[in-house]
Formats: sequence, structure tokens, C-alpha cells
Amino acid sequence: MRRETGIALALCLLCALAGCATGGTGGAGTTALDRTANGATTTGTAGAGANGTVGVGTDTGFAGTLNATVVDVADGDTVDVRLANGSEETIRLVGVDTPEVWVENTPREFRGLANTSANRDCLRGWGHEASDYTASRLSGADVTLAFDPNTDRRGYYGRLLAYVYVNGTNHNAALIDRGLARVYDDSDFSRKPAFQRAEGAAYENRTGLWTCATGATDGGTSGTDDSAGGTDDGSTNEGSADGTSASDGPIAVDVHADAAGRDDENLNDEYVVLRNTGDATLDLGGARVSDAADHVYTFPDGVTLAPGASLTLHTGTGTDGGGDYYWAAGSAVWNNGGDTVTVRAANGTTLATHTYE
Repeated sequence: MRRETGIALALCLLCALAGCATGGTGGAGTTALDRTANGATTTGTAGAGANGTVGVGTDTGFAGTLNATVVDVADGDTVDVRLANGSEETIRLVGVDTPEVWVENTPREFRGLANTSANRDCLRGWGHEASDYTASRLSGADVTLAFDPNTDRRGYYGRLLAYVYVNGTNHNAALIDRGLARVYDDSDFSRKPAFQRAEGAAYENRTGLWTCATGATDGGTSGTDDSAGGTDDGSTNEGSADGTSASDGPIAVDVHADAAGRDDENLNDEYVVLRNTGDATLDLGGARVSDAADHVYTFPDGVTLAPGASLTLHTGTGTDGGGDYYWAAGSAVWNNGGDTVTVRAANGTTLATHTYE
């Protein structure tokens, strides 16, 4: 009797062990979070999910994905999410680096930017733009986190490294396309070549933060390098105090962003003044004025600006003439807290960039 009982107990134990190896809460068809010895969580995929959560779109090579809800946006490339199991994680967007808003930027990390105070200020402004863009798209959104096969699941600070998809769009890639981030070259993520090509296009078109490099070439000639001679004493020419770079084109820009009363109810008191600081008349026919959010106004054909002359572009409606032009935007364009004005000729030549805070 005792021998039979012992055999039965041994068989039960073997069955239990077999069940632990093949089933349980982390069984096939789920993307699970595993606990390490020190209590940190790491993600792991246990088979292809029935709802297709392994791979997003063409990303079938990824180790797996997780569904989550964004609960907070720290800055342009860092968000906090709540996973399906109720736990919260900080996500660092893999492969991208948006300009800093809480600490000092290092312009030389960005192609074409010298280490000047003007460039640091310009980058900080675009850091805020990147943060606002990420917040507008991701705050409260249901997203999918996809992991790259070439990178660790967690970075140095224990944050999950992931691509964030919202409504099927890769938000990491969108930041690069819009010039709101640089490629994080220190990482060997699998999408680096594609991201680098997108960054190159944004740089050539002076999109987003790359307006800070106007007039610069790789190696940095935008303004005078504060670090020349190995010091950063701030004693060299750093551009104007309002954030305009030292080489921002032949047009000077002045912005009246805060209209009297409510901006949306007094659109014609929100305006931009453009002044020709060069020696030649500028042809502005077909020239475009844009803000950091890609709102665009195009001047009608035949508009010119003589040396020393200026014109005013109002946000509201009216009849063009006498140096006044009207965007007819329908709502306020220029952010009271800071924005970037970019003016490009019809052929794409940058005539002015002006960042204000």
C-alpha cells in the first residue's frame, strides 16, 4: 500500500511539473512579462498570439509586441504606459533622440550644428515642439509597443526600448520625418538605415529642428562655435538675443503672436512682419511661410519685397494690399509660448528662420 501510494505521488508530481513547463499564465498565445531575480520586469513572447500581437505590419522579425495605454508623456521620446496586466512602464522610443527640454542640449550631437548658445536655444525650442507633438498624438492613446531584434529590451535606466505604434503609424519614424528628432546613432537598431535616410531628407529640406542648421554645413558653421579653443565661455557671437540664428537668411522676422483679447477672436492682431535686410529685391511669389506644426501660407504670384522694405502677414482675413497680406487661417497659428517661423522661396531656398519663446 505504501509503495503504490509513493508511485502515485511521484506520477502526480511529474504531471504537475510537465504542466508548469507547457501551460500556466504565460502559455502559448500570450506576450508575457517575466520577473527577474531583482524584481524588475522583462518582456518575453511565448508563442504567436491569437490576436496577431507578434509583429506589427511588416515587423514580423520583432521579438514580440505589447498592447498598452499611454498615461503620461515626459518629453518627445519618453512616455509612461499602463500594460494590460495593470502594471506601468516607462518607454524610451528606440532609435530616436529629441532635443532636451529639461537639461542643456549639446548641438554638436546634431548634424550641421556648432556648439553655440543660439543653437542650444534653438534646439530647446524644438524639444518643446517634439514634446507637444508626442503629447498630442499619444496622450491617453491605446498603442502597440514593438521591440527591435537588435536591441536590448531595456536601456541603462531600466526603461523599455520600443517602437510605439498609434493607429498603425510608427511614432518613432514620424518624429524623424517631421524633423523633431535625430537618429540615435549609438544604437544598432535594425531600422537605422531607413531612419538615417529619413533624417537626411529632413536635414536637406531644413525641416523642423534642422532649421537650426540654416546656413550651416556639416561640422557646424551656424554662428561662431562657443567651444573654439576648447572652451565654452559664451564670449563669442551667438546670434540675436531673441533666438534668431546668426545666419537666418535675407529676411528679418518679427512676430506678434499674442493678439489683444482672445487670439481666435482677433486673428488680424496676430501677425508676422517680414523685412528685406539684403541689397536686392526679393521675389516672394509662391514663397511659403510655415510654423513648427506645418501650417503653411503661400504668397500670391507677383509679390516682391524691395531692400529695406517690409510687409505684414495677418492670420485673419482681409484684402491684400498696401504691404498687408492675409492668411485666412480660421484660427490662431502662432503659439504665444514659442514657435518657429520659416520662410522659403518658391524654389525651396530658405529665406528666413526665426525661433521665439
